[in-house]
Amino acid sequence: MNVEQARQREISENPEFRLLRRAQRRTGIRMTALAVGGFLVYVLLSSFTPALMNTSLVGHLTLGLALGLGQFVVMALVARRHLVHMRTRIDPIARGFRTQAHKQQPDPGEQGTWQAAPFRSGGQHTWR
Repeated sequence: MNVEQARQREISENPEFRLLRRAQRRTGIRMTALAVGGFLVYVLLSSFTPALMNTSLVGHLTLGLALGLGQFVVMALVARRHLVHMRTRIDPIARGFRTQAHKQQPDPGEQGTWQAAPFRSGGQHTWR
């Protein structure tokens, strides 16, 4: 095992890193469930209540068409919420781990503990 693999193993076995991964997965699952659930409700309503979905709202705009267009809004909101969550909660911690991973190897007498970066919110741009 080389030095890089040892660092990766040390980080991946860190309890803080595991919490970070768990939070990332939970958020992804919630956002996916919200998006798929909204679409599933729309499809089920279209299939089993066609009279309701053909209800005219204004002119030629029906409830089904309005809900179908609303799917774009739901997807935009889910994507935006996921982006904000990742930038404010996950990315700062991940940057802390990345910084620690790229630092020089500690002296043999030092304990090699990994600490997450302090939480900072707002204005985070991960592409810089």
